[in-house]
Amino acid sequence: MAEKSSLEVRAPKDPEKKRSSFYILRNKQTAGSPQEDGSGVQYIYLNDDRLVSFARIAGGITDEGMLALLKTAEGFRRLVYAVGVSVETKDPREQVRFVLQMYGKTDPYVTGTVCSAPVGGDGMETLIKLSEVDWSSDDDVPGQIRFVFPRANTLAQVSVRLYLTDGFEAPEPVEEGAVDFDGPGYRRILSQSLYSLGNVSRLKKALARARSGEETTVAFIGGSITQGAGAIPINDQCYAWKTFEGFCRLCGRGTDENIRYVKAGVGGTSSELGMLRYDREVCCGGKVRPDVVVVEFAVNDAGDETEGESYECLVRKILLSPQEPAVILLFSVFADDYNLQERLSKVGEAYHLPMVSIKNGVTGQFYFSPGEGRVISKNQYFYDVYHPSGLGHRVMADCLMHLISQADQAQAQPEESRADLVEPVYGKEFTQVRFFDRDSVPASVRISPGDFDRTDTELQEVERDLDLDRTPEFPHNWKHEEGGQPFSMDIVCSALLVVEKDSASVRAGKAEAFVDGEKVRLIDPREVGWVHCNALILARGMERKEHHVEIRMAPGEEEKQFTILGFGFVDDGPQGSDGTGQD
Repeated sequence: MAEKSSLEVRAPKDPEKKRSSFYILRNKQTAGSPQEDGSGVQYIYLNDDRLVSFARIAGGITDEGMLALLKTAEGFRRLVYAVGVSVETKDPREQVRFVLQMYGKTDPYVTGTVCSAPVGGDGMETLIKLSEVDWSSDDDVPGQIRFVFPRANTLAQVSVRLYLTDGFEAPEPVEEGAVDFDGPGYRRILSQSLYSLGNVSRLKKALARARSGEETTVAFIGGSITQGAGAIPINDQCYAWKTFEGFCRLCGRGTDENIRYVKAGVGGTSSELGMLRYDREVCCGGKVRPDVVVVEFAVNDAGDETEGESYECLVRKILLSPQEPAVILLFSVFADDYNLQERLSKVGEAYHLPMVSIKNGVTGQFYFSPGEGRVISKNQYFYDVYHPSGLGHRVMADCLMHLISQADQAQAQPEESRADLVEPVYGKEFTQVRFFDRDSVPASVRISPGDFDRTDTELQEVERDLDLDRTPEFPHNWKHEEGGQPFSMDIVCSALLVVEKDSASVRAGKAEAFVDGEKVRLIDPREVGWVHCNALILARGMERKEHHVEIRMAPGEEEKQFTILGFGFVDDGPQGSDGTGQD
């Protein structure tokens, strides 16, 4: 089916006051990410039950029948009479384009309905009646909302509410007061977030180095929350930068003096990829030797095939590096109260690490009324079901700084046990894992790319450090577009991982991986459904010797696309001079 063109909706300025409605976004901060044409776009995704979560959190909807209707395009149209949109920008004359997109059944991003309307930046509500939209018969699910700004990085406050068709009722919105950051309730959040102080000897040394004027690096590695998702703007309102600022203040230093900042968050990725990214994106190939590393994968590691071993190996890798950095484990949380701190805290306990639990700090008080002890509501804390808002990022930073301040005041402690002497909780096979891509193939590895001879430029991109511009992940890759010749490689290793690009494109095809002639994996890049990096184990526990590896398109998929972003491998032979496996 041909792509539906953007539909111009003539929207009246006066909302229907008597019709029942509920918010899905309420007073949310946005900032348009830079586009090639100079405009800015803020994407807010609705698929995968996100819209249901918005309705619960921002709208207070508890009726399961209404929530079920929001899961499909057909149900959405049955429930919703109109969409009300308001945008408030610094310049009230500014015109912002609001876009509501349904994902299609044939091609999610192409064959569904796209409707749009101009919205003024004056905070007045614009109403889009669904009866005036030419809907596609291929609509599948509510897909996304976009706010398109004339200029990149335009800050705005937006609200979106759904006006209901006759027969449906929503509760009245509950007013939310300002968060009291100085009150006893907030101090209780900070206290409860301190999961464990652990052994703080390394952290105290890092604080002392920073105070003395020595160059000190504070680094953060994790998923989209560490990337800054939900913080507006993402670079200097995220928890990582706010924690860095707090660290500098505690040490009596400015952020542009001797203390350095590294932020390496990549959305949708687990510690299985994190252990491959650490040397390159945190240590910058050996140029950076961090003194403090905050590790945040508590809401990403459901996708970790090793169920804890990758996380432990990342922690061991950091602890064993020559600079002997302090490691702080950070357990963030989703809006449904989910995280994996029960699994990951076992690693922290084994290595006596400082740990911060945002779940322990905030979730209990969400369920109280303001008079009973609620300090911050879910709608205030969360930007969406997965990511904290700007307020949420501040809470995370304050919780981390509470731990760091407690460590600073703690009595001196004996040196902690060497990490390599600690009996692993989940395993240590990948502690010395090394990564390479097309631009850094070790001399001992022989590669014949076959028909995987192109370079993919449509990649996941992230904002690193203080950047607002986005950097592509793994740009030196091997891309297949057509043909039946496999990618082949001969490599000495005892374990091997591939990093592949996931995609929702109908042109993306499945590939098969073989090690020493045995098929070890069928890789489907469309399984996740969006462009991002994914690490997968091809083989482990092998004899250390040369192994022959082939990746070929699955039968019938030879004319489709597949991208190999790189490989991780364990070689039990001599390691790099820094002991981390980094050359």
